Amino acid sequence: MLRVCLLACVVLFVCGGQAEADICGVGSYRCCPVETCAAASSYTGCQVQTVTAWKTVCETVYEPEEYTTKKVVYEPVYEPVQQTTYRIVTETAYRDEEYTVCRPVSETKSRTESWCVQRPVTETRYQTRQYTVQKPIWEDRVRECRYTVQQPVCETVERECRRTVMRCETKTIEQERCWTVLKPETRTRTVQRVGGQWKQQVRTVPGAMTWRFVPGPWGPQLCPVQCPPRQVTRRVWCPETIIEEVPCTVMVRQVVKQKCPVQVTQYVPTVQVTKVPVQVTRMVSREVLQKVPYRVCRLECETKTEQIPYTVCRMVTETKSREVPYTVCRMVTETKTRRVPYCVQKRLPCTSTRQVCRMVPKEVEVKACRMVPRQILRQIPCAERIPVPQVVQFPVAVPAGVPLRDASLQGG
Repeated sequence: MLRVCLLACVVLFVCGGQAEADICGVGSYRCCPVETCAAASSYTGCQVQTVTAWKTVCETVYEPEEYTTKKVVYEPVYEPVQQTTYRIVTETAYRDEEYTVCRPVSETKSRTESWCVQRPVTETRYQTRQYTVQKPIWEDRVRECRYTVQQPVCETVERECRRTVMRCETKTIEQERCWTVLKPETRTRTVQRVGGQWKQQVRTVPGAMTWRFVPGPWGPQLCPVQCPPRQVTRRVWCPETIIEEVPCTVMVRQVVKQKCPVQVTQYVPTVQVTKVPVQVTRMVSREVLQKVPYRVCRLECETKTEQIPYTVCRMVTETKSREVPYTVCRMVTETKTRRVPYCVQKRLPCTSTRQVCRMVPKEVEVKACRMVPRQILRQIPCAERIPVPQVVQFPVAVPAGVPLRDASLQGG
């Protein structure tokens, strides 16, 4: 096997084109014969197929059936009956009743009231006051103002300009290349198979509810009655799972590594320095003297006199009087008579005729419908999964122009 691999590498190196020469022909299988990578044996696989089968199902069908029965019917019969009743009649009567009331009597009187009033009296008086007034006097003066001014001055200076330039360099390095090879390996796989058997299952079905007449203390009554239960037998499919060990061949991937020389081109940054003339402007300080005129104000004091009038108010007491009317109310007792109504009840006899209802039983033939069960058998389709063995050959024929790795994946 080692000799065959070495022979394939030599042929690949000799027959490879420009594309294979970049990586020494390691990643190409175009010139390698198919017999070199052929497997030593084939393996048997298992494929699951779906098959349509028919199974028999037992079903219960209810069919309607008419039958004749007798039913007791009650008919109402009315009979006239005379009866005497008493009704209560209410009458209104009156009686005299004396009562005492108090009537108010009003009288108007007057009284004299006196009170004191404060009346204001106003007088005007004068007061002498002296005050000081400040009079402004303006004078013109001149002062010296010194300040600094910034004057621009232009100069030419050489400045270094640095920039980075990418320089191309070529060198040879060793690069590790990897590819995947498929090798057959025999393993054991657990397969589950679905099976089962038919079993008989008995089930009890409760009876239906019907209405029947049952004798009672007040005659026949319509009551719900449940029919006796019945037993139904049906076939039930009980599935079972069977586990088996099946040998199979699996292709295992293995990674092969090899170091190959590769020419790599890379760019190295280089710093270049260039002197560039630059015009620079700088500010020069200069002192400036300037005379600024201004005005000064001073205040002179002057005394003045004036008469200020003011008002003085004083209160004078006076006595006043007035007549105030008022009302006096007193109660006077009087006796009066009134009629008070009251109710009197009397019982008066009254004869009337009423209809009394009596129920008379009567038998009537009635047609009824009931459901009769019947067992039927019918076939229904069902899907079953059946494992089918299949022999797989490896590898398959490789068409021209297809890499060996893709052909191995298609065969595996």
